[in-house]
Amino acid sequence: MNQNRNEFSGDLAIATSADPRLDCHKRDIVQHGISMQQSSNTMSAVEYLKSRDVASHVIERVLLEPRRRRNLD
Repeated sequence: MNQNRNEFSGDLAIATSADPRLDCHKRDIVQHGISMQQSSNTMSAVEYLKSRDVASHVIERVLLEPRRRRNLD
């Protein structure tokens, strides 16, 4: 079974070498979690991200290791 990789649902984007993210909706959730951390606290951001099914390794990376975040530009 060969799936055509050019067909995407509405919230997916084509990955490029500059931005390998495919799921724009999840990207927006993670960005909101980062904003929550900056305006509120880390635990609020963790709970928010967990409640939206963001993987624990992603939560740890984006909230605790800001140097390892992907560029948003």
